[in-house]
Amino acid sequence: MQIITIQPEVIFQALADETRLRIIRLLVVTGEESCLCEFVDSLLEPSYKLSRHLKILRQAGLLSSQKEGRWVYHRLVVKPPYLELLYSTVSALPDSGGAYSADLQRFRKRLCLRKGGRCQIGIQSEEFKTKAG
Repeated sequence: MQIITIQPEVIFQALADETRLRIIRLLVVTGEESCLCEFVDSLLEPSYKLSRHLKILRQAGLLSSQKEGRWVYHRLVVKPPYLELLYSTVSALPDSGGAYSADLQRFRKRLCLRKGGRCQIGIQSEEFKTKAG
């Protein structure tokens, strides 16, 4: 098992972006893991942008990724234990504009398209389908 040293300033730099907070919050609230196409359809952001944000979160030690066939699933890293406290704080942040609620609603709807608990269909949002290749 590989031990990752997490630097506090790197964590807070990673969370100092609205899109990255939205990603973390979705994973915290649902307890799910997700592939890029599910994030695209849930956050309504292009895949190239979300890929960059996911990379930053992985480098900060907040996400881990596992490749399964053509899909890469991203999940929260839960150890060391203080990360759970951080995630609780992120989930408790106010949603004054309703962005988190809208993301969550789209995410839950998108998860219903899975087969056997896994994504099978790729990006469904028409706006991003053609941009993704």
